[in-house]
Amino acid sequence: MKKHSVTIAGHRTSISLEDEFWQGLKALADSRNKSLADIIRQIDKDRGRNNLSSAIRISVLDYYKSRIPAQLDASIPDGGRQ
Repeated sequence: MKKHSVTIAGHRTSISLEDEFWQGLKALADSRNKSLADIIRQIDKDRGRNNLSSAIRISVLDYYKSRIPAQLDASIPDGGRQ
């Protein structure tokens, strides 16, 4: 786990994520030509009641799922959903 501090809406907060999720979050930010801080602020804004670390993990998962070709996704029972 790595902990990073960011400022969101004028408040400093710490986020703890596994290295793989930090790497995925950086890839997501790069793909949108945004800074890591900008992506985290957007996730925070859109997260609803979810914990920020969990919302980031879900965003990273969604990013990678969106990169799976539709044909491969169709070959997985229930489209990979449970």
